[in-house]
Amino acid sequence: MENFERQRSRLMGIAYRMLGSRSDAEDVLQDAYVRWHQADISSLKNPEAWLVTVVTRLSIDRLRLAKAEREHYVGQWIPEPWITDHAPPAEQPIEMANDLSIAFLMMLERLAPEERAAFLLKEAFDFDYEEISQTMGKSLDACRQMIHRAKLRMKQERPRFDVSRQAHIALLGKFIAAARSGDREKLMALFAEDVTLTGDGGGKVLSVLRPLHGSERVTRLYQAIVKRLVGKMEFRIAEINGIPGILRYVDGMLDSATSFVTDGARILDIYIVRNPEKLKSVTNPPSCPS
Repeated sequence: MENFERQRSRLMGIAYRMLGSRSDAEDVLQDAYVRWHQADISSLKNPEAWLVTVVTRLSIDRLRLAKAEREHYVGQWIPEPWITDHAPPAEQPIEMANDLSIAFLMMLERLAPEERAAFLLKEAFDFDYEEISQTMGKSLDACRQMIHRAKLRMKQERPRFDVSRQAHIALLGKFIAAARSGDREKLMALFAEDVTLTGDGGGKVLSVLRPLHGSERVTRLYQAIVKRLVGKMEFRIAEINGIPGILRYVDGMLDSATSFVTDGARILDIYIVRNPEKLKSVTNPPSCPS
């Protein structure tokens, strides 16, 4: 029990990054705990490695099922946002904002389950190839090839930018002001020309069914939102997957969690989660410190 609890944060970090769902990650940890309880712990040479292996393999199996289910998802699927002071950490906390962000998790969706596991163990948790080989139950060469393929696919995505928290929060402040007013010029000034907006309503609430591309279309969407919800909206900056984001409340009820990718001057990508099932865990989270 003590060993399991000591490793819980690390195990949750692996499961959540694999699955993009807190509830699924918690189910994986529950299954792993049952196996841990049933195992002959005294015979384990390395209990920590055993737990990582079990959680990784359970996550791979669950991700295969999830990918099949997501083929029938209504609209775009976005990972469940992790909105709390204590997001599941990577081995190197300084890298957390990069390997936990919604944008990064969305990129991971392009990888096959085993590729995703090997890539995360190497890049987010700093496992060496020998450890990954043992965890995955595959040869060293096979693991190297999987990680190499994963890195190539990830490099094809939009490049990351090193933006300070202060700059990120300042940009969000400007966005909130523009989103409240619906001012076209202020909104257009904030968006990159090729900005992309992705929404997730899960078929339960109104949301864009396909990504919107371009500053003109995204601006028109926010202008339409203001017309529909004028005087009803409140905004709050909060920590979303290790990066400052925005929670929007309508008539005092949480309506959405929005994550942003920015180069520090313009907003490049917007991810809006409105599916109420993915917002259930949000209980008055603290505002994001500057």
